[in-house]
Amino acid sequence: MNATPGSLLQLPPLSLYVHVPWCVRKCPYCDFNSHQKNGELPEDAYVDALIADFLADRDGVQGRPLQSIFIGGGTPSLFAARSYERLFAALQRQVPFAQDIEITLEANPGTAERAKFADYRRAGINRLSIGIQSFDAAQLQHLGRIHDADDARKAIDFARAAGFDNLNLDLMYGLKDQTPEAALRDLDTALAFAPEHLSWYQLTIEPNTEFFKRPPALPEEDALIDIQDAGLALLAQRGYGRYEISAFAQPGRQARHNLNYWRFGDYLGIGAGAHGKITRPDTGEILRTRKKKQPAHFLEIPGAAMAEVLPIPQDERAIEYLLNVLRLSEGFTAPQFEAVTGLSFEPLRKQVSSLQLRQLLSVVDGVMRPTDKGQQFLNSVLEEFL
Repeated sequence: MNATPGSLLQLPPLSLYVHVPWCVRKCPYCDFNSHQKNGELPEDAYVDALIADFLADRDGVQGRPLQSIFIGGGTPSLFAARSYERLFAALQRQVPFAQDIEITLEANPGTAERAKFADYRRAGINRLSIGIQSFDAAQLQHLGRIHDADDARKAIDFARAAGFDNLNLDLMYGLKDQTPEAALRDLDTALAFAPEHLSWYQLTIEPNTEFFKRPPALPEEDALIDIQDAGLALLAQRGYGRYEISAFAQPGRQARHNLNYWRFGDYLGIGAGAHGKITRPDTGEILRTRKKKQPAHFLEIPGAAMAEVLPIPQDERAIEYLLNVLRLSEGFTAPQFEAVTGLSFEPLRKQVSSLQLRQLLSVVDGVMRPTDKGQQFLNSVLEEFL
């Protein structure tokens, strides 16, 4: 694909991802870089390593403020609030925080974690993402979760009492032998708490998980379609806009951090196994980074965590961009594509016309976005550009 004149790249907004790799117990569906906690966590040493990791990466900041920080895992709520206070103070000595920065912490609903919610809020964390997954006792047990439905309800109440007015709830459907009625009951229970944001997604079986070795009996395709159709209708009825394939929000409450990912923004990734993406207008490169995966290796030599830095080849930039942005309901324009990829959009016009004819893509006033049918068959849309 041809580069635009001068192959100029626009510096996109910058976010930060922080990975905390430990959890109490590895869930059978999880393929993230998470490691079961054995004994006392090296919390102070890990925060030291996170700070050193950021210092080694700070050239990627390029004068930009951080728009968002997302602390994921693992179970980041295993760490005390004081650890995040120390991390934030060290970060602010190196990079400005946007005045309205969004700082998200993933949290489990367990008793020990929810007791820390007020401390997290005082530390500067202003958004919680609570891993509910289901309110059904049997499903929670099958998913290997260490909380029960009562824990989930109490965690939401604790978060509100702690002053969090920006909550995401993670909820799965398509669970073992789950009926459409049971899935909708779960969704309705979650919506009764009026979270500002809901991540509602189908359980998928990933390689290198316990479920991949011993797959559960999942609902048939027709049942999954019924669940999705009824769930989308319920979410719309309750005022939640579907702004991404599996993300729903009250008006103005979309996750800024995730939006930056899907718009092909930049993000630094610190912590064991963390990934990043950085644009270099000076060299015309877009770089993917990855840190050492094993916590012990990450902790070995502070500031020497980098495992891989790979440029995204020019002929792969288009599909990399489209893989992200076509998940969004807002769509994109040709100038937006060209600004962040450095490529001309003209060679893709033929594919766009083909997708329009198949009613998978709409183009209105220059904005290209997947139709409802296109969202349902997103893989078909993406295959057109390969």
